[in-house]
Amino acid sequence: MLLRAALFFLCMLSLPLRAEEVVLGLSQDKVAITATFDGSEILIFGAVKREAPIQSEPPLQVVIAVSGPSGPVTVRRKERKLGIWVNTESVDVDAAPSFYAVATSAPFSEVLSNVEDQRHKVSIPRAIRSVGAPMTVSNAQSFSEAVIRIRKSEGLYQMLEGAVRFDEQTLFRTSISMPANLTEGDYPMRIFLTRSGKVVSTFETVIDVNKVGLERVLYDLSRQKPLLYGLLSLAIAIAAGWGASAAFTLLRRG
Repeated sequence: MLLRAALFFLCMLSLPLRAEEVVLGLSQDKVAITATFDGSEILIFGAVKREAPIQSEPPLQVVIAVSGPSGPVTVRRKERKLGIWVNTESVDVDAAPSFYAVATSAPFSEVLSNVEDQRHKVSIPRAIRSVGAPMTVSNAQSFSEAVIRIRKSEGLYQMLEGAVRFDEQTLFRTSISMPANLTEGDYPMRIFLTRSGKVVSTFETVIDVNKVGLERVLYDLSRQKPLLYGLLSLAIAIAAGWGASAAFTLLRRG
């Protein structure tokens, strides 16, 4: 019994006094989507809280991942047959985030090992979940790659290596651009402190992205009372057409 107590005490002495932790700040934790919304930029800043002296070697690194709401995606492959482009194969990707951005303080391969990436699903390919594809589909992985390629071109997927400024192993900051074509919902944000590619601490929070004002009213109306929404849309279209016709008639008479 005494030997066990002595071994436990020695193990406790070998542990750090306290793990390094993140103290976070955000320029905004809500994004409002309005009729004139053309994107937003979130400034992320924070510090590493510690009670023990800074361990300079190996250096601490920071990884920040912001993810939008996930959902299934059907990806189709097109081929040209007899001069016409037709769908030949399709794969259902089980879940792909509508928005995903990763910012790091150094090249991604240096800040996070493949094992840790597989465990925490930080990189863009790991964030997409695809359980399987039909046996008749060749090179099924290319369908997930197509989702990444398309959403990168739309600014929805971003890999920002070296975009996190990390001063004196304590203060960090970066900014992430959020495009106009955002899906509303909760956007989880994860911050990882890593050393030698291994995660030593994590922090999580949520950014709220929602429609406001008239856009919110119209969106709720289209979901809750689709018939009324359809009639209202028809009435607005008729009124707009009549107004344009009347204005054109007045211009001709003038």
